[in-house]
Amino acid sequence: MEGKKKEIGFRYAFNGLREVFKSEKNFRVHLLVTLIVVGFGLYMHISAMEWLAIVIVIGLVLSAEILNTAIEEIINYLKPEIHPTAKKIKDIAAAGVFVAAVSAVVVGLIIFIPKLI
Repeated sequence: MEGKKKEIGFRYAFNGLREVFKSEKNFRVHLLVTLIVVGFGLYMHISAMEWLAIVIVIGLVLSAEILNTAIEEIINYLKPEIHPTAKKIKDIAAAGVFVAAVSAVVVGLIIFIPKLI
C-alpha cells in the first residue's frame, strides 16, 4: 500500500508540472534558459561545485515559478474580481520569482564570466 501512495503522489506532481508547463509562458522561458545554461555548462566544462550552484539556483527559480503559479491560481479562485489585496498578494509572489531569478543570474555571472575572459 505504501508504494501505491508514493506512485499516486508522483502522478499528482507530474500532473502539476504538466499544468504549469502548458499554462505558464514564464515557466517555459525558465526551462529554455535552463537548457541554455546546462548546454553552456557542458561546453565550458564547469566544475562539480559550479554544477552544484547551477543546479541549486535552477531548482530555486523553477520552484519559485511553480509556487507563484499556485498562489496566483488560489487568488484567482478565491477572488476572481480585481481587488487591491489580491493584486498585492500576486505582486509579492511574483517578487519571489524575481529575487530567485536575479540570484540565479548572479551565480551564472560569477561562474561563467571568468571562463569567458
